Amino acid sequence: MSGASYVIDESARSQDADIWFVLPPGFIPLPLLELTAAEREPVQTEGPLIGLGPVLRLARLLVEAGTVHCCLGLHADDEGDGSPVLSLVMLAWRGTDWAPRSVLAARAAAGTESAEHIEFLDLPCGPAALVQTRLTAPPELGLGAPCELLQITAYAPCPDGRRMAILQLATASVARARHYRALLTDIADSVSFENPLPCVSDDVPDKE
Repeated sequence: MSGASYVIDESARSQDADIWFVLPPGFIPLPLLELTAAEREPVQTEGPLIGLGPVLRLARLLVEAGTVHCCLGLHADDEGDGSPVLSLVMLAWRGTDWAPRSVLAARAAAGTESAEHIEFLDLPCGPAALVQTRLTAPPELGLGAPCELLQITAYAPCPDGRRMAILQLATASVARARHYRALLTDIADSVSFENPLPCVSDDVPDKE
């Protein structure tokens, strides 16, 4: 039996990379900076961007909130009618005063208002906290009627105790909370603050 294969994004080999994680199939990255630029230049958002107003506004809100990476998930609802369900997985950073990592994770969980579920995780990268809440989609998205969203957040303090990696999943499929908690837990379990990729030499071996 062969092992699972992964697609490595080129950003994973960047010299500036300071976090690595694995996303399951069904997620595609969203170019936040490009979408934000398009939202600020409506004259240039014709053609393929017509009708993407909510997506463009969402990209701006995410960037303003400190999001540095975002992926769109599209999966079939295999417990319902099989229709597609959408989700977003986002990564952001938060600076913090130094404290033991377990304390930082506990503080982040305790500071979350209206938490429906709190779970403390012992990940390979260190202690973390998983928090589930529900919220209403911001009116800036222009979605019309109020839309309830499920939000699941994993707080993973960095080894230096001065920064927090925040992985967040948001979806309108609130009935699938248990499944999405498991999904984000699996993603958080893959987080590494040290490069897990093998060193690849640029040297080309001589041919005999």
